[in-house]
Amino acid sequence: MEKQVSFRLGKLEKQTSVRGVMEKHSSFRGERHMEKQQSFRGGGMEKQKSFRGLMEKQKSFRIAMERQLSFGGERKKSKESPGKRGDSPLHLAARGGNLLKVIDILQRFDANAIRDWLSKKNQEGETALYVAAENGHALVVEEFLKHLDLQTASIAANNGYDPFHVAAKQGQLDVLKVLLQSFPNLVMTTDASNSTALHTAAAQGHIDVVNLLLDADSNLAKIARNNGKTVLHTAARMGHLEVAKSLLSKDPSIGFRADLKGQTALHMAVKGKNVEIVQELIKPDPSVLCLEDSKGNTPLHIATRKGCIQIVSCLVSIDGINVNAVNKAGETPLDIAVKFGTPELVAVLKEAGACNGKPPTAAKQLKQTVSDIKHDVESQIQQTRQTGFRVKKIVKRIKKLHISGLNNAINSATVVAVLIATVAFAAIFTVPGQYVEVNTPGNSLGEAHIAKDPAFIIFFLFDSLALFISLAVVVVQTSVVVIEEKAKKQLMFVINKLMWLACVSISIAFISLTYVVVGAHERWLAVYATVIGSSIMLTTIGSMCYCVVRHRLEESKMRSIRRSETPRSVSMSSDPELYNEKYKRMYAV
Repeated sequence: MEKQVSFRLGKLEKQTSVRGVMEKHSSFRGERHMEKQQSFRGGGMEKQKSFRGLMEKQKSFRIAMERQLSFGGERKKSKESPGKRGDSPLHLAARGGNLLKVIDILQRFDANAIRDWLSKKNQEGETALYVAAENGHALVVEEFLKHLDLQTASIAANNGYDPFHVAAKQGQLDVLKVLLQSFPNLVMTTDASNSTALHTAAAQGHIDVVNLLLDADSNLAKIARNNGKTVLHTAARMGHLEVAKSLLSKDPSIGFRADLKGQTALHMAVKGKNVEIVQELIKPDPSVLCLEDSKGNTPLHIATRKGCIQIVSCLVSIDGINVNAVNKAGETPLDIAVKFGTPELVAVLKEAGACNGKPPTAAKQLKQTVSDIKHDVESQIQQTRQTGFRVKKIVKRIKKLHISGLNNAINSATVVAVLIATVAFAAIFTVPGQYVEVNTPGNSLGEAHIAKDPAFIIFFLFDSLALFISLAVVVVQTSVVVIEEKAKKQLMFVINKLMWLACVSISIAFISLTYVVVGAHERWLAVYATVIGSSIMLTTIGSMCYCVVRHRLEESKMRSIRRSETPRSVSMSSDPELYNEKYKRMYAV
């Protein structure tokens, strides 16, 4: 059998390679003919471009041929790339269902190396067998199982699912059959919550998978999770009618199994809106209607509390039901309907003969009041914790955005500093009037013709100031590594003010040269540039100063509020990050 497979693979690869050579030869001749025409028209430079184009086409052709060797044709790029999962080549081949590539990879190693490869996990804890089972590639799974033992085949991923469980979750029936054929004991594996693959399949409503697992071992229906819930509890709560029928046909007695809260599958079913599944659970034995949970609630109590009129009508229509059952709180279903339900629900119960329970004694009433208060307090504490957790997540997200904004501002300052330094450096060597090229009395070689002009002196002073301030910012940015947020804000504050000074200096240097460039007859142009430049720069810097001062005053006010708060209020919001910053879309530093 292995010889036949290898012979077919060799034959297929040879056919593919022959086709590739013919296509490559044909395309090469066509491209060569076109490139000759283009090079004849364009000369030597066009020949080089054509040769580069040919090399790039040959490279892309080789890549395309490698991708076409996969079984089943081309695959999406997402399946070929490891991405963030850290998939190995074997993971990629298994994820895409590429049986030929899987066989090719496995044939390169001995038995021990193959076992190591099949035990290797990606960043999500998934083995190659896991990804093949998840995606329903039964042939790949069958090939893997030839080299695996039970322990390796049941390696779980980070999500707690092993290959058998994830195949059951995804409804991969063929994969499950292959796994059961090799390792029947996989059917009894459980996760951290003691859930079997039957629990997983029942929760998803995969009836074919449920039937397969029950045929493999009907005792699976009796296994309960850590919370005491059986598979029937899960199917009843999710409203999967066919799954419930299949489970009850194997063992009708599981309808009487209760979880840690004392609730049966019928208690779970009446919480939903599927009347048919309620009727199916009652069929084997209507006495299940009388079972109470740990608080004394019958299924009718639960259904009344949920307020589903269809479910309540179905329950009260069954012969032998006690519509006046009293729970441990002394409440009948009618009491609950009056307290939480609608007038229509009350009418349905009264029509069935329901009545109110006896008025509770003072002791019971006090006990119930204390219980209600305790329940309300616990609920509020839980909500407070959840709110605090959400607030912390929001604060963390805002802080991350805040730090990202600071980093962007610092990086932008570096770019601007380099730009100003470049402009300032180049400006000194491109002054109007150029330089002295011949030694003459009173002038030095290389001296600017306008060196003695007051406007040039002002330009030189402020241009030098802008240049060296920008260089200082670049040196600081490339030398200092800041981690703490407060220190980063201080660094940004200093750099920001230095950049203000550099921008003002380069503006003054530009304006001073305008008085030289426009000449004495067009001096009004230089005055115009002075007015425009001064107005824009002063307005901009003035606005920024106002924003900085306002932000500092608000920070000071927030600090004063924090100091004046009582210790109790501080303890209620103990996380200091909640007071770090008042959230703003932007602010100036």
